[in-house]
Amino acid sequence: MARSVAAKKSVKPAKSSYVLDEQVGFILRQVWQRHSSIFSRDIGTNLTPTQWAALSKLAETGPCSQNQLGRLTAMDVATIKGVIDRLTARGLTETSQDPEDGRRLLVSLTRAGQQLSEKVAPNALAITRETLAPLDAREREMLMALLNKLR
Repeated sequence: MARSVAAKKSVKPAKSSYVLDEQVGFILRQVWQRHSSIFSRDIGTNLTPTQWAALSKLAETGPCSQNQLGRLTAMDVATIKGVIDRLTARGLTETSQDPEDGRRLLVSLTRAGQQLSEKVAPNALAITRETLAPLDAREREMLMALLNKLR
């Protein structure tokens, strides 16, 4: 049976109260995509954002357990394990037994990891500046305060 001409016409959707472009998750994803593009272009070495987070946190805190590092960098157990495995394979991190608890392994930076962290930190700061460049100083401060409040 052939469809009528009227049935083939596109139906204009009803006015929706949900507009994707106005949703916080959608906007945050677009901002993240922009930031990721800047990061990939400017980090200056072959590091992912999660690898940089682990390196920079270890440079900041010193050795810690893999689980603690995962919590400090907002990564789940599987993600932090993969990140540390890749960094260790590159000679940037190493593990050793915790002298206070022999059942636990500590993750620390190698000399190469420390040197890379120090070398890349200025690039990472520049990436943050470029990500926030469309905002004036007051807006940057307000955005960071609001994002921290949402954490």
